[in-house]
Amino acid sequence: MKKKTALITGGATGLGGKTAWQLAEQGYQLAINYRNSKKEAFLLSQELEKNFGNKIICIQGDVANQSDCTHIVEKVLSEFSSIDVVIHNAGPYVRERKKMTEYSIDEWNYLINGNLNAVFYLSKVIIPIMRKQHWGRIITMGFDRVETAPGWIYRSAFSAAKTALASLTRTIAIEEANFGITANMVCPGDIISQWKEKDIEDSILSENVPVGRQGTGEDISRVISFLLEEKSDFITGCIIPVTGGMDVLGKAYYQVKTPQQTKETL
Repeated sequence: MKKKTALITGGATGLGGKTAWQLAEQGYQLAINYRNSKKEAFLLSQELEKNFGNKIICIQGDVANQSDCTHIVEKVLSEFSSIDVVIHNAGPYVRERKKMTEYSIDEWNYLINGNLNAVFYLSKVIIPIMRKQHWGRIITMGFDRVETAPGWIYRSAFSAAKTALASLTRTIAIEEANFGITANMVCPGDIISQWKEKDIEDSILSENVPVGRQGTGEDISRVISFLLEEKSDFITGCIIPVTGGMDVLGKAYYQVKTPQQTKETL
């Protein structure tokens, strides 16, 4: 049986890296895309090959750039016979709190390109490949309640791009259903950096999360893995929150500052 190949954008660290571990363990061949994390990407690929014996390649490229997206796909196809799965994990995010008017034009465009247009750039060349093999799995990443088009203070560009991406994900699911291709969005909760590559068994108790424990990267990778299964073909066009019951945006609203406080933090 032919091994399936998965492309993971931003797959060197964090949730992308944890997903790479999950899929490698399940026998996938992997193409790990990175932008700046070259060392981390190659260390991860070596560990995965050593532990699971699958072929793993690393590809540098910025998904916000259309020519880089074309290069990424060409590189994958030069090493593997197909692209069966694409996980759109990469997506720029500005941690500094900024109101919409405080974003520069370049910042705004980069966030929109990296979180929305990147999916178009890659899908335009990958979906025809999936159509030919009459099978494919597409995973995008969102945030809690993205399908309701909520406002997210200080995250205007990111939230606008992801909200549009939720609609695009559902559109792809409808348009490509006849070709055996599914498209779903996974929406992580408030999983902080040091927990993005952790297992569920490593999780600690937390009073801030309704389920009573800290969220981990494994919580996300397990959902992605399930959506990729052969028998998950009836699940498409779905926006799936993985939040432990936390109201992520509600938490953000409680952190709203006055204009003067905001100015002092910038």
